[in-house]
Amino acid sequence: MAQAEKLKIAVLASGSGSNLQAIIDEIAAGLLPAELCLVISDKPDAYALQRAQKANVPTKILLPQDFASRADYDAQLVQLLQAAKVEVVALAGYMRLVTPTLLNAFPQRVLNIHPALLPSFPGLHAQRQAFEYGVKVAGCTVHFVDEGMDSGPIILQAPVPVLDTDDADSLTARILEQEHIIYPLALRLLAEGKLHIVGRRVQIDD
Repeated sequence: MAQAEKLKIAVLASGSGSNLQAIIDEIAAGLLPAELCLVISDKPDAYALQRAQKANVPTKILLPQDFASRADYDAQLVQLLQAAKVEVVALAGYMRLVTPTLLNAFPQRVLNIHPALLPSFPGLHAQRQAFEYGVKVAGCTVHFVDEGMDSGPIILQAPVPVLDTDDADSLTARILEQEHIIYPLALRLLAEGKLHIVGRRVQIDD
């Protein structure tokens, strides 16, 4: 069986970058047949940048205030991504809504991780939303990104039971553990050519 070619990935991150670290670790362990080509952040103090630099991954900072519009911002993003020969864009704690400018440049090649079982609790603070609603099962979702808010086709989900001893912070921490598992897995399935979008559904080959 021929070895899968390495998928060229870029990660967009705004915060600590723990999902970025999970991707870095899976690549280093030989479990994810990918090359991390670039990490871009809209926050100059994002710890994700330090994680990337420690792993010898090139980084860029793009400040929103330097651009007249979200589309202009994403146009510069696309230039940087294409210059790095990126094939897939992974949003990992990226706090900006992406525009058609980016999505059209990477059709069905932009992924996101969301800390809830979509379509429930889209948007910000999903873990706290779920906890305050009183659900018995929370979780996380990897999905392709479309122009809506956390509304693209779902790739993988991981359930996380809500314990009687949980508060919003402990639930968030346990959801994050599952994020670190399913995000690299989704990227591996994509790298191996096993993901196919049919209508609204993502089919996964055996």
